[in-house]
Amino acid sequence: MTKGHSCGIVRGGALAIALALAAPLALAQDKQVELKFAHWLPAQHPLAKLGFLPWAKSVETASKGSIKVTIYPAQQLGKAPNHYDMARDGIADLTWANPGYQADRFPIFGVGELPFQFSSPGPGSKALDAWYRGYAAKEMKDVHFCFAHLHIGAIHSKKPITEPEQIKGMKIRPANGTVAQYVSLLGGTSVQVSAPEARDALEKGVADAITFPWHSIITFGIDKVVKYHTDMRLYAATFVWSMNKDFYQKLSSAQKKVIDDHCSNEWAAKVGADWGNDEDSGMELMAKLPGHTIVKVTDAQRVAWRKAAEPLTAEWLKKPNTSGIDAQQALDSFHKALEKHNAAY
Repeated sequence: MTKGHSCGIVRGGALAIALALAAPLALAQDKQVELKFAHWLPAQHPLAKLGFLPWAKSVETASKGSIKVTIYPAQQLGKAPNHYDMARDGIADLTWANPGYQADRFPIFGVGELPFQFSSPGPGSKALDAWYRGYAAKEMKDVHFCFAHLHIGAIHSKKPITEPEQIKGMKIRPANGTVAQYVSLLGGTSVQVSAPEARDALEKGVADAITFPWHSIITFGIDKVVKYHTDMRLYAATFVWSMNKDFYQKLSSAQKKVIDDHCSNEWAAKVGADWGNDEDSGMELMAKLPGHTIVKVTDAQRVAWRKAAEPLTAEWLKKPNTSGIDAQQALDSFHKALEKHNAAY
């Protein structure tokens, strides 16, 4: 080896070490920014403890404290249906939104709301997020898409429900626009109120039943007004973490890297599993509560529910075409994502 070549290696190695040391130093020297994170759940909701707080702490740690996350729970910065627009408009820097609260506004994303699709929340969230990343820049272009996840819910009511025909004449608070269409299809009436307003609607007789995840029935105190819970993976509620574009663009390159690492498919799966599994555990808790009944559904009854939901898929296929995509191709690729991640129900 020549002396010059040897010196080149030494200089190259020294440069690599210097760059490696400079990266965390640059991160530490970044001007601290506050990330205002808004959601509409109670501060003590399981998702706050299992999703929002761990994510925030991880961001703060990874950014060496240069990104400080301040969480605004319980609709402090705006009503539940407005959270996507709050991120768009900069009222908050990051929001947790239920796009289904604004029916038909995000028709591509709405595929995740079709009934009886997801078997489990973790793999389901991973599949939904991975699939939607191919469409988010088109449909949610006015925000910086972070990630999507879901929970799976059932129908909880004041009387036992096992057959789709029983919905006729009932007043039901739906989880999203697609469930509202399902209720209408079955002859029921949708009562459009957000999750924080649902208990009041049930207590006052404005609603007879609600589609909701299991543990949140207890968290929101709805177990005080509904006593029957149908054991069926009826629907999924799908959620998006949306970031204000200007906030993201003003971050340093190192801070953007931190956000990119936390707006990932891995975090979608983690939040989906940690919260979704906790929600599902509520079924066992409910079974132990005095006066509550878990209503079992036979295979034949389950088939009837699925068949009754088929028109919703046909209806969905008409909607995304207005966005300039091939809806059938999108649906096929969505089903492939469910199979790939072992998430199909």
